[in-house]
This record gives sequence, C-alpha cells and structure tokens, in this order.
Amino acid sequence: MTSEFTIGCHLSSAKGYARMAQDAASIGANTFQFFTRNPRGGRAKAVDPADVAAFRAFAAEHGITRFLAHAPYTMNPAAAKPETRAFALETLADDLARMEHTPHQMYNMHPGCHVGQGADAGVELIADALNAVLAPEQTTTLLLETMAGKGTEVGRTFEELAAIIERVELADHVGVCLDTCHVWDGGYDVAGDLDGVLEEFDRVVGLGRLRAIHLNDSKNPLGAHKDRHAVIGGGFIGAEAFGRIVSHPALRDLPFFLETPHDALVEWGEEIAALKEMRRA
Repeated sequence: MTSEFTIGCHLSSAKGYARMAQDAASIGANTFQFFTRNPRGGRAKAVDPADVAAFRAFAAEHGITRFLAHAPYTMNPAAAKPETRAFALETLADDLARMEHTPHQMYNMHPGCHVGQGADAGVELIADALNAVLAPEQTTTLLLETMAGKGTEVGRTFEELAAIIERVELADHVGVCLDTCHVWDGGYDVAGDLDGVLEEFDRVVGLGRLRAIHLNDSKNPLGAHKDRHAVIGGGFIGAEAFGRIVSHPALRDLPFFLETPHDALVEWGEEIAALKEMRRA
C-alpha cells in the first residue's frame, strides 16, 4: 500500500489561513508553510477566528491536515545583545500562543547565531530560550532547522542540534526540520550517501525527532556553507537525489515543503507534480 505524499510549498499568509489552504489545493498540494509575521521581524496580524473556522472547513474537505509555521529570520535567541534575545523570547512566546488557535501543528525556527560567543554559548542560550517559552500544555511541536553553517549559525551539525535538545526540559515538544540545501551546504552528502546521512542523524539526534523536510536544491557544491536555494534539479544536489529523498522509507511519511525560488504559484505546482512523478511506491 502506497503511503500518502504530503507535499506543499511556502505561501503568503497575507490573506489568512483559508486563502493559504485554497492556494495549496489549487496547485495539487496538501500542506503548506508560511511566515508567522514579516520574515524581517515586526508585529503579527491578529488571528481571525472566522478565518480559522473557514480554514478548518476547507482543509477537512481537501485532506489538508498539517502545516508548518516559520519564525521570522530576525529572531535570534543566541544573540550577544540582551535586547535582541529579549525580542526573540517575546516573538517566540507570542507565536507559540498564536499557534494554539490551530492546535497540533508545527512551528519551525532557525536556531540562531552565536555572533562570536562560540557555538557552545549559542547552544546554551537557545536552550535557555526554549525552556523559557515551552509549556507542558501546548499542542504545537517546535522544530529546529538544520543550518548551512554560514557565519556563526548554530545548528550546522547534527551534534549542535542534539546538544540544544538535550538541554530542553520539555524535549517532547521539540523536533527537527531537515533542509536539504542546508545540510548539503553543511557538508552532509544527501545526493551521494543519503542512507549514511540518515544513519548519522539517527545516531546523533534520533529519527524520531525528524518531523518535516524542506526540499531545496543548492546553488553551491557540497560543504560550501553558503545557503543559496535552487529549484529542484537546478542545483548541485540534482533531480535524481530528490527522487530518492521523497521515496526513502525513513522520510516518505513526513511532510515536505518547497522553499525553491519561484515567483508564481503555477511554478510550485509544476514542481510538486514533478516530485510526485519522481516518488516511488
């Protein structure tokens, strides 16, 4: 029996949840990702209960059961400046509270940048932030994203992600989102040794922590530490590798989210159709 392929792309949240679900369905997607607020920071729009109700009704009719909310890029709980860390805590707490309007979904964040304090200090600060905002009663799973390793990013290795999670008191609320471009740029060969990469992830973090996949090709060679996304098959990872990724037994039941550089919904629709063709039973 073939498992359902849960795949979508990053959409604009400007017109609300119901519109995102409609846009997803219009391109053959059954999930989607969106920013909780402007990716460069700022205040989030108030959640509209009528919009949430309309979303739930449409999603139930169209088989949309999961989505992924993405934190703004400016949120850095590992920052050296106290005011920057305070903004991160405020944003995290606000976003997680808003997520409970749509229970049992996922919230993804870039772990942060240690800005010269060192990775160990960054790990501690990120874990401290998560311990400050996670609550036993929350239904949202917070995901730490694998990073490419540019600048002073924390999360460039599986070991750094594991170190954060080990320090989180409510670790049952925490998982990982694996970004194919990021891990490739970080030095993990998902094109030539996918099994080996997943075995290493399982050994260090645990495959049970892996909850979502960002599907992105890379404009850079393996280990470049640059993080420049390419369309599927248009970069160094290559189309054949993505056929293996979306078909892999350890990954195929997870939700996949495209963050590829397109300008129009129809282009993501074409990419989703192509990935459905690549997926093996």
